[in-house]
Amino acid sequence: MVVCTSTKVREGDKRIVRLKEGHVSGHYVVIVDDLVQSGDTLIECQGKPQIQCNYCKRWGHREKFCRLKQNQSQPQHAHQVNFTDEQSQHEDHLFMASQECSSASKYVWYVDSGCMIHMAKEPSLFTSLDRAVRTKVKLGNGEIVQTEGKGTISVHTSKGPKFINDVLLIPDLDQNLLSVAQLMKKGYSLSFKNNGCVIMDSNDSEVVKVEMCGNSFPISLNQTALVSKHDDSTLWHKRYGHFNMNALKFLQSHDMVKDMPPINCIDDLCNACQLGKMHRKSFQSANGTRARNKLELVHTNLCGPMSIPSLSQNKYFILFIDDLTRMTWVYFLTSKAHTFNVFKKFRAMVESQSGCKIKMLRSDNGKEYTSNEFNKFCEDEGIVHQLTVSYTPEKNGVSERKNRTVMEMARCLIAEKKLPKSFWAEAIGVKPSAKHLKIFGSICYAHVPAAKRSKLDDKAEMGIFWGYASSSKGYRVYNLKTKQIVISRDLDVDENAYWNWENNEVQNCELKSTSSASDNQQNAANEDEYEITESDSPVLKTKSLAEIYENCNFVVNEPSCFEEASMLTEWKDAMKEELLAINKNGTWELTPRPKDKNVIGVKWVYRTKLNPDGSIHKHKARLVVKGYSQMAGVDYGDTFASVARHETIRLIVALSAQNGWKFFHLDVKSAFLNGVLQEEIYVEQPTGFIVSGHEDKVYRLYKALYGLKQAPRAWYSRIDSHFLENDFKRSQNEPTLYVKDYGNGKRLIVSLYVDDLLVTGDDINAINNFKKSMLQAFEMTDLGEMKYFLGMELYQLDDGIFLSQRKYANDVLKKFKLESCKPVSTPLAVNEKLSKDDGDVKADVTQYRSLIGCLLYLTATRPDLMFSASLLSRFRHSPSVTHFGVGKRVLRYIKGTSDFGIWYNKSDGKLEGFVDSDWAGSVDDSKSTTGYVFSLGSGVFSWNSKKQDVVAQSSAEAEYIAAAAASNQAIWIKKVLTDLNHGQMEPIVLWCDNKSAISIAKNPIQHGRTKHINVKFHVIREAEKNGDVQLMHCSSEEQLADILTKALPSAKFMELRSKLGVFKKFFKEEC
Repeated sequence: MVVCTSTKVREGDKRIVRLKEGHVSGHYVVIVDDLVQSGDTLIECQGKPQIQCNYCKRWGHREKFCRLKQNQSQPQHAHQVNFTDEQSQHEDHLFMASQECSSASKYVWYVDSGCMIHMAKEPSLFTSLDRAVRTKVKLGNGEIVQTEGKGTISVHTSKGPKFINDVLLIPDLDQNLLSVAQLMKKGYSLSFKNNGCVIMDSNDSEVVKVEMCGNSFPISLNQTALVSKHDDSTLWHKRYGHFNMNALKFLQSHDMVKDMPPINCIDDLCNACQLGKMHRKSFQSANGTRARNKLELVHTNLCGPMSIPSLSQNKYFILFIDDLTRMTWVYFLTSKAHTFNVFKKFRAMVESQSGCKIKMLRSDNGKEYTSNEFNKFCEDEGIVHQLTVSYTPEKNGVSERKNRTVMEMARCLIAEKKLPKSFWAEAIGVKPSAKHLKIFGSICYAHVPAAKRSKLDDKAEMGIFWGYASSSKGYRVYNLKTKQIVISRDLDVDENAYWNWENNEVQNCELKSTSSASDNQQNAANEDEYEITESDSPVLKTKSLAEIYENCNFVVNEPSCFEEASMLTEWKDAMKEELLAINKNGTWELTPRPKDKNVIGVKWVYRTKLNPDGSIHKHKARLVVKGYSQMAGVDYGDTFASVARHETIRLIVALSAQNGWKFFHLDVKSAFLNGVLQEEIYVEQPTGFIVSGHEDKVYRLYKALYGLKQAPRAWYSRIDSHFLENDFKRSQNEPTLYVKDYGNGKRLIVSLYVDDLLVTGDDINAINNFKKSMLQAFEMTDLGEMKYFLGMELYQLDDGIFLSQRKYANDVLKKFKLESCKPVSTPLAVNEKLSKDDGDVKADVTQYRSLIGCLLYLTATRPDLMFSASLLSRFRHSPSVTHFGVGKRVLRYIKGTSDFGIWYNKSDGKLEGFVDSDWAGSVDDSKSTTGYVFSLGSGVFSWNSKKQDVVAQSSAEAEYIAAAAASNQAIWIKKVLTDLNHGQMEPIVLWCDNKSAISIAKNPIQHGRTKHINVKFHVIREAEKNGDVQLMHCSSEEQLADILTKALPSAKFMELRSKLGVFKKFFKEEC
């Protein structure tokens, strides 16, 4: 007899309960596959049902629940882990797993057919690991574990290191897992037979055979390479037409190409390069000089005839090369007779684009260049036509070498994809930006517009990637059906496949990289996105000359020693100019070598000064003393020299904007050469300029040279004495600030930063007179209104001054390869706590400190970055990957706000400040963070965010300590304003959002709550008593300094950032 009971169950529970076998009173449940609804009844039965097992012939259960059958079929050593993709409401990436724990070596991996992705348990296995990738894994017992990253594992083989990519790090796993599905996606195939697993590559070649061991398939990856991936360097080498690897690395390392990943030089021979580039060893070449101006010299050469004409029946191509930039133009010709007409078209095009004239043309003695009409045209247009000597192509080496480069590229591209030779002209095509590059000749799929197909037709047509259109932003595709070339902006390129022209089928090659070209073509025209065009367009690679000349000096080769510089005229002239300035200044005197004095060596340092557009401004040679050989106390004494603080410069800018003054910039040439030396210093004669007949003599210095330890101090003493002699008053609170009072409220303000003078005031005539007097006393350059200083850009408008570091911010992004990253709205995530000992892998200390230095320098105009830079600087001694990841988030915020800055406008506001503090915000030592800002009624000019030195026992104490620090800053600013004749008689208002801290500052009787506070923090009470500052209460919503103490939500952060005066300024006029 069977007794049944009922049980109410909750919605969402499953009716899947395992059937237990027992005695007469056994417990059984009926299995149902669907989910239980709320209020359903679960039927439980007592007793054995009247059913018989077809396997063991016993009563009370069915065959699929037979334990005897299950025990006989169950493996004894299970290493089974099943993973399935599942999305849940609370988990972004959920993997369900069931596993049986077992011990295994960290180098042993198990081939798993249920695993969706490769997984490893040891962090030490990874060569690169992205800790930002966080997914969840749900085990069979219901436990949810967190993955701790995703990265690449290196496998050492006899053929060198190989890589396994996209591996999840899950420390809670008991063994490493190789996903069968991921192997198949990589082009591998697996066959399970004869108690083993055979893994084969895309060419059906056996990679490895794994013997079954204990019903599992273990493999040791420190012995066998399984999933090898080609280095991206090889892919980019092929995308660039089999470009030289060293040259490709040079382009990437010098940031000459955008969107290119790091390139590694690979020693493996490239089969296509050997077939297309093999040549004799080069002869030693003599050094030649380059043109200095655009189109000053143009090289040209005709190559052909080709044994097989191109698709457009062209047999020749002609090159024109600008000697300055080595920019190359390629034209295709059917006959040599068209050379003259092509040259006229080329000349008209480049002269129209560049605004310059072709002055000289260099070619060989071919008849196409020596015809009467060609010579007469050059003579009429004033073009000097240089011809090489017959049978000496070495004299026209530039164009001959370019011919060879072009032909080698074409042969390599044809050999790579096994293309017919009639496509040689197509292989020489327009080169777009790096992110659009694809391997020539790959299989691609071009989108067919809706207007050219019916609803049931295919939405794409297979073709061959044929390069880039020269007249529109699109790709050229060879249609295999129509045998025509079409232009399309939407296509997917399979760089791993090519077309077999003999069998008319698609075949795979080594690389595996399928990419969507439409993702990169954001600005392509929407109309005519699928048009038919002729083969090999008349002119290729027609990039704008303005863009070429703007970037032609992006990488400048500077001499590293005198021997290199002496071979170039421009550097010899620069050295002569430097010595002329030294002699004119009375810097030294030639004297016999002293016996009891230390003689210091000198060396030449060479720098190329560039214009903002990247063109060369001047070549500068500087004679520098080897100061490292000086001895303290013998060759020098004091070395200190004051420089203006950034907050002082911002205060003067804010004061100038408030009063409508103009800000001017003067630069002292060779400033250190003006400093008078007190010590007796001797230096060697400079290399290359030793006085004949006096080789044994040395120079005694009367004035400083660059490199001397005391040179900055000597220059500061010289300029300081000059200002004091001309009735300037030096500020007692800022040694680099000088003020001259003309009476009647007229004043002249000068701030000194090494050799830069920042000048402002309310009398333009006084400023002009000051410039004239300085030009008479020193050799200076008047740079006019200040526009760029110490990486800061100033835009002086009628209604105010805008201060930013846009160029420096972009340089920082470029330095850390994040110029194309996705922006975020805030620099820090809310409620994210950082700790010194977070247990994460350590990051590169040098790179991390470089990042911190860049962020701290950006805070010169960006108070919104102050807290994040201060927070990250706490971990500079031993940073982890987590800390570096937070730093990258800050850079992503900078990406979206690179053109932000501080706006100072005309106002009548008075000096006021905001002070705030968090409480015990530091996880490591429970110390608080102080933050304060000061303004004159517009944008803030002084701010700080710093961790406090002591542990505060309450939030009121933390606010009180912060108020003490802010009062010190307020008193200093008030004194500087007094020195600038802009004093403020009433107390400076400090807004604080903590009433208890204000009460402690105003009421010294509360001894019980303040007796433990350090005496130095009670300075706020003295400042309140003397009337220097006045603490006032404000609500937390109005507290501007809150942005300097903690990470804030996006809306609150942007609100406070705007109130600080930090935003993007749109200019309606040129500044």
